[in-house]
Amino acid sequence: MLFNSIDFAIFLPIVFALFWLAGKKGLVYQNLVIVISSFIFYGWWDWKFLSLLLLSSGMDFTLGLFINQQKTDQRRKYMLYLSLLLNLGMLVFFKYYNFFIENFIEAFKFFGHSIQPNTLNIILPVGISFYTFQTLSYTIDVYRKELEPTKDPIAFFAFVGFFPQLVAGPIERATNLLPQFYTQRVFNYDHAKDGLRQMLWGLFKKIVIADNCAEYANMIFNNYEDHTGGVLALGALLFTIQIYCDFSGYSDIAIGTAKLFGFHLMRNFAFPYFSRDIAEFWRRWHISLSTWFRDYIYIPLGGSKVSTFKKVRNTFIIFIVSGFWHGANWTFIFWGLLNAVYFLPLLLLQKNRTNLGIIAEHSIFPTPREFVGMAVTFCLTVFAWIFFRAENLNHAWGFISGIFSSFSQKHVLSDIYVFVFGKMGIVLTVLVTLFFVAEWFGRRGQFALENIKNSVSNVMVRWMIYYTIAITIFLFAGREQQFIYFQF
Repeated sequence: MLFNSIDFAIFLPIVFALFWLAGKKGLVYQNLVIVISSFIFYGWWDWKFLSLLLLSSGMDFTLGLFINQQKTDQRRKYMLYLSLLLNLGMLVFFKYYNFFIENFIEAFKFFGHSIQPNTLNIILPVGISFYTFQTLSYTIDVYRKELEPTKDPIAFFAFVGFFPQLVAGPIERATNLLPQFYTQRVFNYDHAKDGLRQMLWGLFKKIVIADNCAEYANMIFNNYEDHTGGVLALGALLFTIQIYCDFSGYSDIAIGTAKLFGFHLMRNFAFPYFSRDIAEFWRRWHISLSTWFRDYIYIPLGGSKVSTFKKVRNTFIIFIVSGFWHGANWTFIFWGLLNAVYFLPLLLLQKNRTNLGIIAEHSIFPTPREFVGMAVTFCLTVFAWIFFRAENLNHAWGFISGIFSSFSQKHVLSDIYVFVFGKMGIVLTVLVTLFFVAEWFGRRGQFALENIKNSVSNVMVRWMIYYTIAITIFLFAGREQQFIYFQF
């Protein structure tokens, strides 16, 4: 079920009403509403995948209890290894089996041998990468004795299957979300109102900005041989805008929806395109995944409190694993590798934690130094996204070659001008510009509209802004596109 669908528009009010009515009967009933509605939400795509979600949830609920019951560290470790083996085994099978088989075949061809192993027609279950990491956080935290295992299966299934963030995050930690199912929710009007604002902004980002940019980004990427360098560079820029608005839009809708039910989900994006270096970008982009890798892989490997060689090793491991998490394609691995190369100079010069605050925190405009840092970081990010978007490495190299082979000063501006004012149209250009202006002035909040009450004191003006955004969504909605991160 898509957030930007009629189905969800009908589903959400029904679940909202049932949830708060169930609160009169007690906590268990509220959690049951969450569990049942989450299974309906997930099964909307294909009910057969529910068995996998149930298996993963039941498995880790049981293993959490077993880990806690063991009297020796060695036995506790065996139980943890079993959890890792089962969870990652399912993930590898559904997501990476054919990738490994196909590369195994290619390796043999390279040495002059031909083999014909069988590949499988495997359908990737929606959200498997997300809920697998979420359940793993539970067993790992129980093993580390940072969390008491729950004996309430309904609360645990609600934690794993919580429908707002089930299929594309944020990837919640058990230490944050699970305890919230132990306390009966009490409706908070201000909290719910803030959630609706965040949902509205998320829908605007997804439906108006991301979906419209996707149409032209796809046009350029799918037919890159037909375009000049200037248009190809514009295509990379459009995808850069698309992926941010698509994924952060999903996160805003998820977090806002959770607020309607009295739950707090972790922040997933913090205006990453206003970052002044790559290290800051990765502290602000897909925060739930970045911090997951930091806490469960990077720090256990020694983090940055080791020798220079091991710091470099750990950095490359994290970024390559992050790339591979996104999909079974060499493009994602290369994308992760490229970001590791970007990050490395900051790490070696010990400047990876230089920019911890908000850009232009006490002024309207950034300083010249901040502006240059932001521009360079953004350009590096745009270049890296080409590999993320490309179908394969040959596609990526062809696209990049096309940019630089015909990127002459004589034609670049005129080509971009013709494409923008011919095929794209001025409306999308204006909407994207206004979007970035709103994000810039809202960068001190959790999302662009969070602090609107403080910046716009007049209630009527605020409601005019809300209605304008809502009308814009209806008038300028792009062709419906599936959320990009559903494929991961």
